[in-house]
Amino acid sequence: MSAATAMSPAAVLMAFLLAITCLWTFPQVANAGVTRHYKFNIELKNITRLCHTKSIVTVNGKFPGPRVIAREGDRLVVKVVNHVSNNISIHWHGIRQLRSGWADGPSYVTQCPIQTNQTYVYNFTITGQRGTLFWHAHITWMRATVYGPLIILPKPNQPYPFPKPYKQVPIMFGEWFNADPEAVISQALQTGGGPNVSDAYTLNGLPGPLYNCSAKDTYKLKVKPGKTYLLRLINAALNDDLFFSIANHSFTVVEADAGYVKPFNTSVLLITPGQTTNVLLKTKPVSPNATFYMLARPYFTGQGTFDNTTIAGILEYEETQNLTTTPVFTPVLPAINATNVVSNFSSKFRALATAQFPVTVPQTVDRTFLFTVGLGISPCGNNKTNNQTCQGPNGTRFAASMNNISMPLPSTALLQAYYTKKSNGVFTTDFPITPLNPFNYTGTPPNNTFVANGTKAVVLPFNTTVEVVLQGTSILGAESHPIHLHGYNFYIVGQGFGNFDPSKDPKSYNLVDPVERNTVGVPTAGWVAIRFRADNPGVWLMHCHFDVHLSWGLRMAWVVMDGKLPHQKLLPPPSDLPKC
Repeated sequence: MSAATAMSPAAVLMAFLLAITCLWTFPQVANAGVTRHYKFNIELKNITRLCHTKSIVTVNGKFPGPRVIAREGDRLVVKVVNHVSNNISIHWHGIRQLRSGWADGPSYVTQCPIQTNQTYVYNFTITGQRGTLFWHAHITWMRATVYGPLIILPKPNQPYPFPKPYKQVPIMFGEWFNADPEAVISQALQTGGGPNVSDAYTLNGLPGPLYNCSAKDTYKLKVKPGKTYLLRLINAALNDDLFFSIANHSFTVVEADAGYVKPFNTSVLLITPGQTTNVLLKTKPVSPNATFYMLARPYFTGQGTFDNTTIAGILEYEETQNLTTTPVFTPVLPAINATNVVSNFSSKFRALATAQFPVTVPQTVDRTFLFTVGLGISPCGNNKTNNQTCQGPNGTRFAASMNNISMPLPSTALLQAYYTKKSNGVFTTDFPITPLNPFNYTGTPPNNTFVANGTKAVVLPFNTTVEVVLQGTSILGAESHPIHLHGYNFYIVGQGFGNFDPSKDPKSYNLVDPVERNTVGVPTAGWVAIRFRADNPGVWLMHCHFDVHLSWGLRMAWVVMDGKLPHQKLLPPPSDLPKC
């Protein structure tokens, strides 16, 4: 042994004591993650589905896009290079982005989009989260093809709070348009009417055998008997809640939106756009010599058009003989308008609520809000002079709103305007905390269903505890709305049908083990109450995750002020932040 590597026993003891002292003094060193680098090239790729070949926008030529895998505590550095003519931005859906709002991604909210031949590096640390999320484009309808899984593993040597699975399988639901999705929404905004619906749903980018010319484009999940599989389910569809089931098999739900839940069994799942659900699938002990359809189709109660088709994948056992002659079993899915099934399923979610994964729901709140969410209309006005028409209800234009405010996006990013104290002319801070004109929200619609326009926000002091009741409306038809909050998780403390009653309904809140999520489906003709603590400074979008409703303005923004301590303040913008 050389003199350079040899150490005396006293030196070894001293080094050991120094290492222990460092871990005591700086405990974060013991749990520090690693930095993981990814490169996203935004590029065109010819893809064929339904015997229709077209050029789509992709990440690294993949549809769906590449998996991003990290561990809790890791830092992600993702360099995005835009090689297409469209502007782009990437949202890391469900990541809390603690003090790193510049990396959140919604265009004209936390950043200006990345323009052609420009580059932006998303740089953020995953803190206190583990499970399944996803990333997607957050500008117009680019999300139709630009999306992929974001898988957060537990820290090293930290087991799952459920049986270790034999294998983990991401399954992404999406939609396929034979037309260019950008042209679809552009035409709808031009005419004022509803957009054309998708031509198919997809499982991991494949439409499956129930669609014409698609038998070869079928997702197949091959399994072994007697094994437990962790299915990481992600709804990346643009505009549809989806039921999902596998024939002759059941699931154990163990996680929702990257938060562990008390396990429960079910044969049918409901997952809204923006939601993720992890389930354990235990295969049969002996190969059954059969194949099984995995089906998904929409849940819909509105009055408009929607893609009324069914996506199929196939579950097959590796030891199955003569696949061409084995029977194929088909699951029974609920009726498309089965609101009772959705309600019963949603009510089963409870937080794990253990010492390791505690519930921190605010027991009292500083601010309460009532936000109506739903559709409305805009008058034709002078839009005809801009080559626009009015093909919405009764010669109007479709709109969507919160508290009757439909929010247009500014030409300057809200976060940049707030940070530089130049918000004048970009946004105002007078978003109404309750509906300005109360009515019977789930009863007969009012005579005046016009919405107002305004880029408005609510300002919250740091660490404010907040309760928001999201109230569905029956204007232009009652339907569920998946509402997503950026930068935060929230606790779902109560929900019900009809109009929220502030004197009665809070008495039935669950403040013990409410589920923690980032996206919630507002019940059809009902309400849901959520709570969170405003401990993440920045500007955060809250919006419907149906992209057609988002395009019609169903969104608002929260401005959360800095706290007093250095670690409670928003970090300054990076030098490569895109410019408008």
